[in-house]
Order: sequence, then structure tokens, then C-alpha cells
Amino acid sequence: MKHPMFVVDAFVAPGMLGNPAAVCLLAKPIGERRMQEIAAEMNLSETAFAWPIPQGGYRLKWFTPKVEVKLCGHATLATAHVLFETGRVKSGTTITFTTLSGVLTARMSEGKVLLDFPSRNPVAAPRNASLLAALGVADANVFSCDEDALVELSSESAVRSVRPDFGKLSALAVRGVIVTSRAEGERSADFVSRFFAPAVGIDEDPVTGSAHCGLAVLWSLRLKKTAMVGHQLSERGGSVGVRWDGETVRLSGRAKTFLAGELV
Repeated sequence: MKHPMFVVDAFVAPGMLGNPAAVCLLAKPIGERRMQEIAAEMNLSETAFAWPIPQGGYRLKWFTPKVEVKLCGHATLATAHVLFETGRVKSGTTITFTTLSGVLTARMSEGKVLLDFPSRNPVAAPRNASLLAALGVADANVFSCDEDALVELSSESAVRSVRPDFGKLSALAVRGVIVTSRAEGERSADFVSRFFAPAVGIDEDPVTGSAHCGLAVLWSLRLKKTAMVGHQLSERGGSVGVRWDGETVRLSGRAKTFLAGELV
């Protein structure tokens, strides 16, 4: 059986290429082992698999080249973009995705996909010498953010200058490491970040929606704002709109289809 397959750049912005995700649309589920094999073959940070379910909406699963993950923002945005762009879901409809992180929703507004995700509350953590050494930084505010470590640095230039030791990072007991600071200069962003996850096969992720579920909380408290924009300072770069309401985080961003075909 052939399956429609797409590669979509998510969280694109002027001068920013966003994060490419593969999206595979299924008529019915295939085995998780097969999904993992396909994700390894695609070799992107995430490959999403979606299929309709009897109770309405879609089942959605995400895989890195190495493992299945519980939450992925950019591949969810990419999946919603494909469903709207191909007419499988009518414009103005809210899509429900049943996932390992519960039910997530997506809709279109003014050319952007809006995602309602669970918030991830950063909790202050003791200074971790191994973490700081792996990042090559001397001092920072460190937080635990569900599966990830969140590291707040003093400046945007410090975030840009991080050169991690990926071997040391992969040995830490976390899914990934978020590095962030307040944005500097005349720009459209409120805060900046980078995301490293060598333990799950992603040295540096171009744009990470799930990380912004914690970043939105941290910077809302820091800046006394509920609606903000984050720029991820990877080589490709990307822009994520966030709005925190105390329980959920609304992520927003634009997407572009790069490739469409069939998985045979």
C-alpha cells in the first residue's frame, strides 16, 4: 500500500528556514517498528504519522531517527498544515490529535497554524556541574522542565556562543537541553533559544515547539507578558509565537510544503 508522504518546513519566518518534518498520512495504523524504520530512513528530527480514528480526529505519533517521543510541536504543526493544505480538513475546522501527551488541537488563522499544547512548568534545579561543563558555560540558572533541562544564560550572545560536547550531553539523564536568554537589540522576538538532544538522535534541533511549552512559562514570568515571540537560533532558524494562559500554551507558526509524494 502507498501512503501520502510530505516534507514540511515548520515555524518558517523571513530569513528563517524553519524545521523540516516528514508527515506520513495513513489510512490505518502500521506497526511502531515500521514507523521507526521509516523515521530512520527519513533522517529528519521528527517524522509524524497520522491516521483517522473512529471517535473523530486523528491519532498522531512522532519518531526521531532513534526513538518515539511523547510531544513534538513542529511535526504537529507540519501535520496540521498538510491536512489543511490538501483539503483533507476544511479551513475553519479544529483538528483534534490523540497523542501520548493527550488530546492536542490545531486550527488555521491568518495563514498560521495555532496549536494548543500543555504547559511545562520550569522548576528551579541545583547547579549541575556536568550539565554546565557539557555546554561549556561557567554559570547559569538551571531548571528542570519535564524531560528536559532548561538553562538560562545572561545574554543572547552567550546563547549563540554555546558549543556543546554532544558526547557529554548524551550521557545526562534528560531528553534534551534548552538554552535560552532574553532577546537583544531591535528585533521582533522577546526571547531566544537553542535545543540540543543527542540522546534521542538530534544534536541540535532547528526549531522545537515542545521546548517553547516551558519557555513560554519562564519568559511570561520574567517579562510579565502572556503573548510573546521566540526565535530559535539554530543554523536554519525559526520563529514561534507563544501565549500562556496558566494551563496551556498556544504555539503559532507558519509552514511551507517542501516535498510531496508517496511512500511505497
